[in-house]
Amino acid sequence: MAFNIEEQLKLLPDSPGVYLMHNKNGKIIYVGKAKVLKNRVRQYFQNNQTNAKTIALVRNIAWFEYIVTDSEVEALILENNLIKKHKPRYNILLKDDKSYPYIKVTLNRDYPKIFMTRRLEKDGAKYFGPYASNKTVKNTIEVVRRIFSPATCNRRFPQDIGKGRPCLNYSIKRCVGVCTGNVSQAEYKKLFDDICAFLDGDNDGLIKSFTQNMLEASANLQFERAAQYRDKIQAIEKLNESQKIIDTESGIDKDVIAVGQYDTTAFIEVFFIREAKVIGRESHTMALQDVDVALEDIESKFIEQFYSDRDYVPKEIYLQHRPSDEALLTDWLSKKRGNKVSVFVPKRGEKADLVAMVNKNVVQAIDEYKIQELKNERDSQILTKLADYLGMDTLPKRIESYDISNISGSDNVGAMAVFINGKSAPSQYRKFRIKYVEGADDYQSMQEVLYRRFTNMIAENTQIAQGSLDSKKARFNEKPDLILIDGGKGHLHAAMEVLHELDINIPAFGMVKDDKHKTRALVGDGGEIGISPASSVFNLIGRIQDETHNTAIGYYRQLHQKRLSFSQLDDIKGVGKAKKSILLREFKTLTAIKNADLQALESVKGIDKTTAKNIYDYFSKEDQTQ
Repeated sequence: MAFNIEEQLKLLPDSPGVYLMHNKNGKIIYVGKAKVLKNRVRQYFQNNQTNAKTIALVRNIAWFEYIVTDSEVEALILENNLIKKHKPRYNILLKDDKSYPYIKVTLNRDYPKIFMTRRLEKDGAKYFGPYASNKTVKNTIEVVRRIFSPATCNRRFPQDIGKGRPCLNYSIKRCVGVCTGNVSQAEYKKLFDDICAFLDGDNDGLIKSFTQNMLEASANLQFERAAQYRDKIQAIEKLNESQKIIDTESGIDKDVIAVGQYDTTAFIEVFFIREAKVIGRESHTMALQDVDVALEDIESKFIEQFYSDRDYVPKEIYLQHRPSDEALLTDWLSKKRGNKVSVFVPKRGEKADLVAMVNKNVVQAIDEYKIQELKNERDSQILTKLADYLGMDTLPKRIESYDISNISGSDNVGAMAVFINGKSAPSQYRKFRIKYVEGADDYQSMQEVLYRRFTNMIAENTQIAQGSLDSKKARFNEKPDLILIDGGKGHLHAAMEVLHELDINIPAFGMVKDDKHKTRALVGDGGEIGISPASSVFNLIGRIQDETHNTAIGYYRQLHQKRLSFSQLDDIKGVGKAKKSILLREFKTLTAIKNADLQALESVKGIDKTTAKNIYDYFSKEDQTQ
């Protein structure tokens, strides 16, 4: 039965709830909440609409559905969950809707660990965050390790206690040394209680506790232990000094939020204030459907989406504008916190100065965005010129460049560098260890690299189409618009043979160097293509060639160094090529082999007891001579 919008509007209830608008293909294009569903949904279909976004939305609505809730707060929560799930086209959405990193402390284990994660699980562990970036998490964990010295190795406790020699971190006092057996389970648990207190921001409490411990250790003539507590106290005090005191009126936890808008992008800055200190900040953007969105509406939508993912809501939130749905938001935030949350829009005094400071960061973010737009426009112009030089009909938005590296044919490697919209994209780079070519044959090595790269592309795209591979996990599925080969006509001809064999039609050119190993020109089937050395296109080609060469030579040196380091194993009786491979696969590094105890070596499949003892004795004697 066809959906009759007029008839369905008459059936809407007088209840709070959420409504979902679908297009003719059944796709959800908008999700909204309502205090009274009947009144809110009917408004969309009235003839007095003036908002361009709403007019476009209604034009695309083929049918709608709704979910009744017990309260408007429940509707708000459900609306936000549905928006995150379906990402409707006409909703205001936080850009880069990624899962933010957390710090996880596994207090649910006998011997806890601390590490970064993006998944929140109900597993008894304690989570801190979310944080704005991986870098913030890594820096925080590094501070924790510097102050508290937890174990960072891959040993399993208590199974590995007393097995093998302690690692370097223990020797330089960067690890308490659980593996030695000198740290009890209760002591190690207490260490992680202190770490959690630190991550919670209870620095004053930690200093007080550490000071008491230091005095007790000193009174008991345990001067080394007292010195350890002293160093921890000094590290935390130094950290406190680096945190700006910002709110002299109270120590109430608060978040300060400022928003701004440029074109169809909203910019939001959030500063986190805990115990009168700015302890962190996050920057966000939101995609808008048009330029006529009120800042207070942006603020409201941001608060809904931002705090829905937060485990912690502060007691106070300072804003620039009085948000739409303020009463609803404060009610929801208070229920999420478990007690009253207050929202303020300060107009004068220290609180207003605080909001103004955060707003300066919004203005700065917008200025940087404008500058980046100009750079993007410039890069687009460069790519247009490059396409003109090469006779391409479309812009080479994704450029892949290839190079081979070896010395006298040993440790042959290939590298693929990627430039997207004129900028290097290191996460897209790929490295290849040449498997099937013996000796210094650059042409065949290049053919192997390209064959492996593009057969992988074909296979992955087939798997994605069949639903057996998630495109986010694919490593070779992207197809380049342009291929550049480090070399002249011979390298280009070898590359083109592979492309023709695989029936892949992608423009390809060689990057020719002069006697000083600098980019001189591009070469195609028709010969060299003259590009002025003073042009921006010439500079781009030079950057691509240098980046590809550096990636290839860097990978070669990495493999060569690893091979040299493992040559030490050649001096050990019973260790040949096969057993070296087994040891490398099992222990990964020569250092790990050196640190392995006899039992660990004997447990490796393929390593007999005699050889294991030879290895252990060899490195034990080495330790004694150093």
